[in-house]
Amino acid sequence: MSNSTPTPTPAPARQHLAAYEVLPAMKREAEYFLTRTPGQTLVLALAGGMFVTLGALFSLLLSDGVSTPGIKLLMQGLGFSTGFFMIVLARAALFTEANVILPASYLQGVPKSHVLTTLRFWGIAWIGNMLGALIIGVVIAFAQIYPDSVHQSLDAVVAKKMAYQDEGTVTAWLRIIVSGMLGNGLIGMAAFFATMANTLIGKYIPVFLVVTLFVAGNFQHSPANMGYFSLSMATGGGPGWGDAFWWNIIPAGIGNILGGALLVALPFWYALVKKGT
Repeated sequence: MSNSTPTPTPAPARQHLAAYEVLPAMKREAEYFLTRTPGQTLVLALAGGMFVTLGALFSLLLSDGVSTPGIKLLMQGLGFSTGFFMIVLARAALFTEANVILPASYLQGVPKSHVLTTLRFWGIAWIGNMLGALIIGVVIAFAQIYPDSVHQSLDAVVAKKMAYQDEGTVTAWLRIIVSGMLGNGLIGMAAFFATMANTLIGKYIPVFLVVTLFVAGNFQHSPANMGYFSLSMATGGGPGWGDAFWWNIIPAGIGNILGGALLVALPFWYALVKKGT
């Protein structure tokens, strides 16, 4: 009779990081992005703009013909979350994701010598996202023909993004900034949860839920709106780029920067990472 000790069963791999481990992981992600050359950063940002625009298109196609408001928003959220998930998996550069990752990194002690590198990354990411959205919008308009109902849905989405222009006041501009803060707070949490998970399905489920909430609430998100505007204006619709920039993309972008830092990076760093004194 054998007296050998049974081999212990190995513990299953963890399905996700603990919350306090996420910001250090985001710091490593920031180091990955900041070590790219400007050309590499531009390519990753172009991909980010294209993916977010494809997500915008998918949101319109999935919700086409759906009349029930809740189901329509759910389908739009599913479509748009696909674009964001493509960005996560491809490690493409998205301006609004950087608004969380970079402040989280700096709060944990990035050398001051990286300040210019960070500002350069931010600028290239924003420009690359815009160019990527423009390029894929023109290509789609040239190559594809969609039913009038899809274009009507796109017009409705763009009208919601530009609703602040009708008020035309300083208060309306500030409201776009605050909506942008809320929008990047949600997108920042989607990035937070995607970083937390160690499996593809574990990454996607919270991304889908949080991004669907973002879409349903019509919160402002500079790259996402670039995508919708590009799809619209490539086919002769939309408000024109001057109005789109002034009454949405610029104030939304300001809010996105503030929201990523103040609503995600700073509170989670203070509560979970900062050492007590």
